[in-house]
Amino acid sequence: MSNRRSFLGFGLGGVAVIAGLRQLLNVSPHEWNEAISRKLLRPFKLAATFPAARAREPRANGQVGLENELETWQLNVASPDGARTLSLTDLQAMPHVSMTTELMCVEGWSEVVSWKGTLLRNLAPANAPEYVSLSTPDESYYVGLDLESALHPQTLLAWEMNGQPLTPEHGAPLRLVIPVKYGIKNIKRIGSIQFSSQRPADYWHERGYDWYAAL
Repeated sequence: MSNRRSFLGFGLGGVAVIAGLRQLLNVSPHEWNEAISRKLLRPFKLAATFPAARAREPRANGQVGLENELETWQLNVASPDGARTLSLTDLQAMPHVSMTTELMCVEGWSEVVSWKGTLLRNLAPANAPEYVSLSTPDESYYVGLDLESALHPQTLLAWEMNGQPLTPEHGAPLRLVIPVKYGIKNIKRIGSIQFSSQRPADYWHERGYDWYAAL
């Protein structure tokens, strides 16, 4: 019983210390969570991987930005070095990797999924600025990433799920897979990627969620 009381006392004391530090530093809970998350991510902490045999089809949550025609799809990439337009064939000609990771939703469910694609870092300029913005072709869904997350060795521009091309409801022809963050950051049907020195807007951050959204 005394050990339990000591543990509870330590836990409550830790919470009080954290709350006190937040007040002392005058930062919001979101800012505090982001600072802790960025510390934990360094140096490129990896998400768990699984045997491909465990892969299942995840829920097709979120249809914002998936209304446009697939026939006209292209990926626009912009950075201080200039702009370029890529087709899916262009992307598939780049070095590609496969990985089986866990897709975790803020709603509480998760699923192990196999993905294939090219690393987002393969599109980054040599001296990439601090932030990356990704949006659907109609710009109705958009996410912001810090450069460290964008260059993470498991941040993937995926065109294949569980051995098959992406379906429209899962973000065909190209979606983001970033297993160190919740599913709200795993944007479907990416139409544009911009490397910028300004912190970009984020769809769910504007609706009260952490901008960083790290697991």
